[in-house]
Amino acid sequence: MSTLTTVLIIAAVVAALLAAGVLLRARTGTGSGTRSLKRRFGPEYDRTLAQHHGDDEAAHRDLRDRVERYGGITPLPLEPAAREQYTAQWTTLQERFVDAPRQAVADAEQLLGRAAATRGFPAADSPEDQLAALSVHHPHHVDSLRTVRHAARSGSASTEELREALVHARALFEDLTEAGPGTAPRAEARRHDRRKESAGRRGHLLKPKGSGA
Repeated sequence: MSTLTTVLIIAAVVAALLAAGVLLRARTGTGSGTRSLKRRFGPEYDRTLAQHHGDDEAAHRDLRDRVERYGGITPLPLEPAAREQYTAQWTTLQERFVDAPRQAVADAEQLLGRAAATRGFPAADSPEDQLAALSVHHPHHVDSLRTVRHAARSGSASTEELREALVHARALFEDLTEAGPGTAPRAEARRHDRRKESAGRRGHLLKPKGSGA
């Protein structure tokens, strides 16, 4: 074997090893980024991936854009008087649900929007911006706001669908009115686990009149 042939073989092997290393680093980086986004966004990651029809790159761009735009928001503290006012309003709309379920859900949507704006998130008159910002800071519960908005605007939503929307929205309401400034998604995830256990206990309060459940 000539010296030139040996050199060419070595060069080809080195090039192949370098290419494999670059590919491995790219795959490792992508996997790490995916895990990081999944940890941060929880169920919102899966919803966004489905929205982009399983396109990982598109979903990641979407989520990273939200973090870049809204991740720097530090939720404002909520004054005790404002918290008491919001809590009283939520209690009232829950009580009104029995007689006027659709109006109660519409009131819940508006109350969530006001509470979010008070905490420093985009106002409800920019609904997409508000949802995007809340998805960064409250990824485990933000979808309940979408559900409430859809239920409030749907003329075909059943009383049970309205009730479920309102019950699920309670967790986001509690995040917005009870959590202190600078709430981290991990802390919210721990609260999510606790509130999931109590969601069934809250639901019976909204049962329509005449319900045997």
